[in-house]
Amino acid sequence: MNFAYAAADLVISRAGAMSVSELCICGKPSIFVPLPTAAEDHQTKNALSLVNKNAALMVKNAEASKDLGKLAIQTLKDDDKLIQLAGNIQKFATYDSAAVIAAEVLKLVK
Repeated sequence: MNFAYAAADLVISRAGAMSVSELCICGKPSIFVPLPTAAEDHQTKNALSLVNKNAALMVKNAEASKDLGKLAIQTLKDDDKLIQLAGNIQKFATYDSAAVIAAEVLKLVK
């Protein structure tokens, strides 16, 4: 995936935790299309956590066939928007997540 991310100017993705995490670390401008059947609609919550901070864009799955292509092209034509999204999403990158999770687990076992 690192080569695909490196070559991409804009990523269109579902909004699972791993995908969101990778895109934050890569600092890639992104349009999320959350999977509507995900448990407790967690993918929408994941996407909105970034959308609400101007760090990503989102299109609902039901509207993707109508709106996604237009939004992608519009975004790709707007260099300022791409730069803004890339800078903002990177602020949410967590590089030491394994250590953070391990520390929380150790707290629970004590």
